[in-house]
Amino acid sequence: MGKVKLNHEHPTVKEARYVEETRGLTYQQRFEKLMAIIEISCLLKAVKKYSKSK
Repeated sequence: MGKVKLNHEHPTVKEARYVEETRGLTYQQRFEKLMAIIEISCLLKAVKKYSKSK
């Protein structure tokens, strides 16, 4: 993936850029990105449970 930069464009422009970037990824890269998102989601759920118990 290329250099990441912050932008303040219209949401449709951001979405179009994201779709183009995703289409450029291989299936392996897409899978790795999905697994990273799932892992982060599980970690956040665990943190919420832990913080509520204290």
